[in-house]
Amino acid sequence: MAKNVTVKGLKADPIEKKETEMVERKGIGHPDSVADGISEQVSRGLSRYYLKHYGRVLHHNTDECQIVGGQAKPMFGGGVVSEPIYILLVGRATTKVNGETIPFKEIAEEAAIKYLRTTFPDLDADKNVVLDTKIGQGSVDLRGLYDTQKYLANDTSFGVGFAPFSEAEKITKETELYINGKMKETIPESGKDVKVMTSRRGNRIDVTCAIAMVGKRIADRDHYISLKEEMREKILDYAARYTDREVVVHINTADDYESGIYYNTVTGLSMENGDDGSVGRGNRVNGLITPFRPMSLEAAAGKNPVTHVGKIYNLLSMQVAEKIYDAAGGDIEEVNVRILSQIGKPVSEPLSANIDLILSDGVKIGRWSTEAENILTDYLDNIDKYVTQRVIRDELSVF
Repeated sequence: MAKNVTVKGLKADPIEKKETEMVERKGIGHPDSVADGISEQVSRGLSRYYLKHYGRVLHHNTDECQIVGGQAKPMFGGGVVSEPIYILLVGRATTKVNGETIPFKEIAEEAAIKYLRTTFPDLDADKNVVLDTKIGQGSVDLRGLYDTQKYLANDTSFGVGFAPFSEAEKITKETELYINGKMKETIPESGKDVKVMTSRRGNRIDVTCAIAMVGKRIADRDHYISLKEEMREKILDYAARYTDREVVVHINTADDYESGIYYNTVTGLSMENGDDGSVGRGNRVNGLITPFRPMSLEAAAGKNPVTHVGKIYNLLSMQVAEKIYDAAGGDIEEVNVRILSQIGKPVSEPLSANIDLILSDGVKIGRWSTEAENILTDYLDNIDKYVTQRVIRDELSVF
């Protein structure tokens, strides 16, 4: 089958040799990430139900979720959520098969509530969240295209991937995972809503972290300030494993101690107090926002994992770029992959697929062009193995 692949050498400086760089990661508790997480779990819940009862994933897209922030009164030693967070689930799903009604609303709400309960331990999902479901049946035309036996793209869209991560990108992603992972063992006062913004200028890397704190675990102002310093030192030590460059860490820079302004929360989440969120406004499928790199603006979370190329091609492109880079063993400094579909055409046969290679000194494009194309072809021919099955098994993150 035609893959329409073009492989070329790109004459450009790799990201590490550029003078400046900016990278962002919205952590798992950021309102935009919460919307992504809920949408994706609803899709995976539906996918598993469809597979169990009908042997294949039926048409659905639940890539619309809106978080409307509540109201809260945080304070040291306590605090209350005075107005609940409103979460709206929107999308389309197959709601009937052979006249049998599928309990899609129950499946969606169960997936959403389970995600909130297991991911955010300081949020009382039963008391502090109002969940509203407006998922309906998809259009007849789209359902006609959505035949998993044919694997026809149900959108005209593109996916983008690159490899490898730069030092700044590694620091950005790993820092948030550390704050919401290992660091919680010694600093449980930190909440789940974390955002990391990294700026590299030459050999200096500034890492700015916004970390929501859980007021009920913090005694007073001095305790809060000491925790910030402890976190700063831990993050600095952790970041040092990814670079020899100078790293400077900043935490909660909007704090104003004289005015009594602290990033203090009841639940560890800013959405408790007026901060809203939407699907697709946060991280790309690689877990980062990278304005110095090629990116797609697709909202991958919640899209079906079988034929929606806005999800599939982005996940595929990242894996292909990583595979090519790893296979090259130093011959390639950077890989960029872009894949474009046409609605109604086989997902495995893109309209256009482009691989750009920034080669190491002295390496000719002919040495890797065929290998790069073969790797991409293998992934396109085996989308079910590399993407669909892994998504349903919770092995791939989309944000």
